[in-house]
Amino acid sequence: MTTISLDSAVRPSDEVMFREIGGEAVLLNLTTGEYFGLDAVGAQIWRLLDEQRQVGAVLRRLLDEFDAPAELVERDLLGLVVQLAEKGLMTRT
Repeated sequence: MTTISLDSAVRPSDEVMFREIGGEAVLLNLTTGEYFGLDAVGAQIWRLLDEQRQVGAVLRRLLDEFDAPAELVERDLLGLVVQLAEKGLMTRT
């Protein structure tokens, strides 16, 4: 399992294509041909990771945008980033 923390810096893999469709997003790993779908919140997280790079900075932005418990947002953010990294869609910098 990939280890990601709030101190981790990540970026989209060079081998991934990102397309938004109706507020949601589709990611395609060009190496494996595997597709991965993101809902509207997941697409926002992807955009923020592409801009911010540091997972902790993305968490702070999400807490400003969404009215949800910090622990829940942090858990979901870290879970998504780990999942993206394990699928080769996100890489640590």
